[in-house]
Amino acid sequence: MTAPQLWIAGAGGVGREALDTALAAGVPVAGFLDDRARGTAVRGLPVLAPADLPPGARYLIGIADPAVRQRLAALLDAAGGEPATLVHPRALIAPETELGPGCLVMGGAYVSSSVRFGRHSQVHYNTTVGHDTVLGDRVTVYPGGNVSGSVHLADGATVGSNAVVLQGLTVGPDAFVGAAAVVTRDVAEGTVVVGSPARPLAGRRTAGAPSR
Repeated sequence: MTAPQLWIAGAGGVGREALDTALAAGVPVAGFLDDRARGTAVRGLPVLAPADLPPGARYLIGIADPAVRQRLAALLDAAGGEPATLVHPRALIAPETELGPGCLVMGGAYVSSSVRFGRHSQVHYNTTVGHDTVLGDRVTVYPGGNVSGSVHLADGATVGSNAVVLQGLTVGPDAFVGAAAVVTRDVAEGTVVVGSPARPLAGRRTAGAPSR
């Protein structure tokens, strides 16, 4: 029996990378959902408004910003959509790891054993996630991010490209770890940290992750 086609919410960079992941995994994609590009075609696929998702259709949100993922998930769930999880065949997922609905794991990622993903979390290409780590809902680990074992990435947390989070630490809700930062202590809710060792960026609180 052929799997129902997938709709990807977001036709930008992450959405097209999600399409690449689906193609590699042999998952058929019906099109994109994107208000800004609706009525056009992207990579030869039609683009609809998110509100036009067919009832009962499977969807995956290909957008980096956790706040936007939260808003779209609520809209698409209310429309009768079903969140789908997508894993690239060249990603490695160790035993006893659980991926929540709507998760995206791109090529080259390594996810160690006994890791737990919440809903709509994303691990981008060439990332590592250590053993016993917990990712809340709508977490994002950007390309090259290195999350050590027993870390807690709370709901909406983002780890930037090539950043490192050391063993056993917590990155709080909606916090943002800047690119190439090295996190050596817990990061408070809503805080932006940069540098090595990572320190709060003066006067900055997160207002959503930058898009890719």
